[in-house]
Amino acid sequence: MRVVSLNCSNTEIVCALGCADLLVGVDRDSDFPADVVARLPRVGRDLEIDMRAVQALRPDLVLASLTVPGHDRVVERLAATGLPHYAPATKSLDDTYADIAEIGARLGVPDRAAALVHDMRRRIAPCPPPGQTRPRVLVQWWPKPVIAPGRRSWVHQLIELTGACNVLGDRDVESQPIDDAAVAALAPDLIVISWCGVKTEKYRPDVVLGNPLWREVPAVAAGRVASVPEAFLGRPGPRLVEGHAALRRLVVACATRS
Repeated sequence: MRVVSLNCSNTEIVCALGCADLLVGVDRDSDFPADVVARLPRVGRDLEIDMRAVQALRPDLVLASLTVPGHDRVVERLAATGLPHYAPATKSLDDTYADIAEIGARLGVPDRAAALVHDMRRRIAPCPPPGQTRPRVLVQWWPKPVIAPGRRSWVHQLIELTGACNVLGDRDVESQPIDDAAVAALAPDLIVISWCGVKTEKYRPDVVLGNPLWREVPAVAAGRVASVPEAFLGRPGPRLVEGHAALRRLVVACATRS
């Protein structure tokens, strides 16, 4: 079987299932596992996938996504090629587990997929609150304006499973832009930078800490601003395990220092 993946999470799922050898092409943003993607042809980035390049690889299956806004147009173009494809609209942890099971079935390794999901469920387990109160957490997908996950997001679930509280957990949205005054009113105890499409080494906690409107925000006043790679939080795949673990460490540290 020849497989082309058009987004990072699907690339990582295929490899976690032990099927890296089936990949014949990936998108430009797929960066893990590095040794696998380094040898593969690239078919474009994000919303600018080159469908002719995809077709030239003669795939038996193309893995796409409807999770990110705008990807519906990519999937429409993909469908017009007539190539067999799978494009999930992942919103939750359960969706992620279902996607892994579906991809495993399509690759002929359903038992491996079941084992991977079982391991992820075991490792992304509910944790008790680390103190008398649950720390209030704001995850930043983007800095200006701040964009943060709401209740219809796997990151909301990850935060809750660490024993903390998502400051936008009462909003029935996947994510939402909020202005600086709203961030101050939400008064998070911990701010986690996980900027999409930005290399981790370019994250800027100093930008958050230096915002004059946030001086009284508990997270800023106490210096509780940390970074978690977007690869661990923004990709609905196996490395959400790492995201959960990183959030839990920060939540426990936040409670300890409070």
